Amino acid sequence: MALAGVILVLIGGGTWFALSRSTAQGATKGAAAHQTGAARHSLATPETVMSVTPADHTLNVNGTDAIRVVFSAPLAADSPMPAITPSIAGSWQRVTPATVQFLPAQGFTQDTRVKVSVPAGSSGIRSTSGGLLATQVVSHFWTGSYSTLRLEQLLAQLGYLPLNWSPAPGATVVPATDTSAQLSAAYSPPAGSFSWNSSGWPDALQNMWSPGQTGSILQGAVMAFESNQGLAMDGVAGPEVWHALLNAVAKGQDNPNGYTYAYVSEGSPETLTIWHNGQQVEQTLANTGIPGRTTALGTYPVYLKYQHQIMRGTDPDGQKYADPVSWVSYFNGSDAVHYYPRASYGFPQSLGCVELPYAQAEQSYPYLTYGSLVTIAG
Repeated sequence: MALAGVILVLIGGGTWFALSRSTAQGATKGAAAHQTGAARHSLATPETVMSVTPADHTLNVNGTDAIRVVFSAPLAADSPMPAITPSIAGSWQRVTPATVQFLPAQGFTQDTRVKVSVPAGSSGIRSTSGGLLATQVVSHFWTGSYSTLRLEQLLAQLGYLPLNWSPAPGATVVPATDTSAQLSAAYSPPAGSFSWNSSGWPDALQNMWSPGQTGSILQGAVMAFESNQGLAMDGVAGPEVWHALLNAVAKGQDNPNGYTYAYVSEGSPETLTIWHNGQQVEQTLANTGIPGRTTALGTYPVYLKYQHQIMRGTDPDGQKYADPVSWVSYFNGSDAVHYYPRASYGFPQSLGCVELPYAQAEQSYPYLTYGSLVTIAG
């Protein structure tokens, strides 16, 4: 039914709805345009993902590397970009008409699971010809762990090791304040070499050193760094330690205590010798543990200190004791270097500790900072 300039439309239930001719024509044109657009998308060659780099399920990826996605056809200018989880600062760039890449501003931290999601459908990836990605593409990769070798390089740079580190001739020097470059080097350390910062270090210490390997020297250095940074001292370079370490390098926060090494010989007589920054600063007679309560052989880092303390325990005969001691540096469980009054020194008398005369204990105490290594040798 129609009136002049009006179209009546039956919409159901016996109800008529009036439209002006211009409105009806516009609706018809809109429907036609929608059908034309849908037809265009349906006729265009569908877009496909040719590759994602790093590839799906790749392990040990450098977290500062670019993420690249290659498509089968050039992307439309207003096509959305893939999504990355976890989200970090960075930017998408068009490398070629059909290739895009994400450049992190700094990068992902170690041991991170990263997901790259390429959106599909009408609101997803679209080519210049109108082709759509039919199905969402999801790819995962895992960043690697930071390098132990790089950890040692940075600790040496800050004075937490008895060694210097120098980059190889011609190697790129990593700027201290370039966070992205430092993070990249944490995954892939630059070439270089270590050298002892003094010829005065004893063989017992030098024989423990192996670049790129965990061991007592590295554990003690990490504990010393943790102590100076106010972190829990566990000797393990976890996320907090790495974050603090990169900040310390950027700020030039060197080790304020220098490097100390102590060597206890259970020879005859028993002695304690201390080196600080490659120079011998103390050698004194000492007492170690008696049979049945011996001082455990090995190398241990100082982890607890007291100027004065009441030591409590049980004698071998079962009697309880509570002895006042001074200048106490614990290095292995209940074993510590400390002053204890004896008529003489130089042979086994303690219940596992390393006992020193008062003056020598007082002099040794400031050198035995947290993380300092103490070797007990038979």
